[in-house]
Amino acid sequence: MNRHVFNYDQTFTLENGKTLSSIEITYHTYGKLNADKSNVIWFCHALTANSDVADWWDSLVGEGKKYDPSEYFIICANILGSCYGSSGPLSIDPRTQKPYYSTFPQVTIRDMVRAHSLLRQHLTIEKINTVVGGSMGGYQVLEWAVSEPEVFDNMVLVATSPQESAWGIAVHTSQRLAIEADSSWNDMNANAGAKGLKAARAIGMLTYRTYDAFVKTQTDNEHRLDNFKASSYIHHQGDKLVRRFNTYSYWLLGKAMDSHNIGRGRGTVESVLQNIKMPTIIIGISSDQLCPVSEQKFMAKHIPGSSYIEIDSPYGHDGFLIEGKLIGEAISNALPS
Repeated sequence: MNRHVFNYDQTFTLENGKTLSSIEITYHTYGKLNADKSNVIWFCHALTANSDVADWWDSLVGEGKKYDPSEYFIICANILGSCYGSSGPLSIDPRTQKPYYSTFPQVTIRDMVRAHSLLRQHLTIEKINTVVGGSMGGYQVLEWAVSEPEVFDNMVLVATSPQESAWGIAVHTSQRLAIEADSSWNDMNANAGAKGLKAARAIGMLTYRTYDAFVKTQTDNEHRLDNFKASSYIHHQGDKLVRRFNTYSYWLLGKAMDSHNIGRGRGTVESVLQNIKMPTIIIGISSDQLCPVSEQKFMAKHIPGSSYIEIDSPYGHDGFLIEGKLIGEAISNALPS
């Protein structure tokens, strides 16, 4: 595993017309590129993940796993707007020589994909064997496949959709309201909005898991008046995110997800999906409440020749990370090696 930083020292124009004078993209690689460059696997990560895919999707990537670095050259790049090394709110604004914080411009999924493409070109990779993404990572995969269809031989979409749903937008808006209610929000320092971020994560956790999962794992075995197990779990998850993520990035990336729509400027979502010609595996998680299987079935209906596989899992949306072994088996059965 190697961590790298790609510096693109030219003006980068965002979809909304605003510009960045340059951008940095942090990325990880695993394994070696073979002689004919046919073994490239590119992963696109979800909301609060980073470019170290072998860390957060270790059930799918690693020695003896579906995507083994001894066989594949694996790449994952951190998205624009994140706080894990790529250009985002914590980056230095060259005009002020101070961090951007809330002044970092709004980015979209298409902006992230254009940055991925610049990195691909920098690495002189013309073909990618398989591009894989779950949740928000799947948004990037779809956008990239639509914008550069000639680059990819295969596509794997997990627990994702071709446009953000009204439900998803409502969840993200609720999370931003929680952040904005924090009196320290927009204090223009790296710790601004920390309490709001914790509350936003709490909202998110209710959509990542399910009623049954909470009841099974967080029910108290004794009668209490306070300090319930489920409450402690929510506090714990919120504190964990505050320690490892940044509120400005969380707010910004939620907006980016809201804008996701592969039909924008291209026609109907259905017509765009129908123009996808590459072999496509679509995997849904049976209990997913955030990106329910109806969204994956919709894509399977409209992408010609695609295969839909449903993973029976009690873990809700988080199943796309937890069920890596089953996902790997599904991919192996559906795609040629």
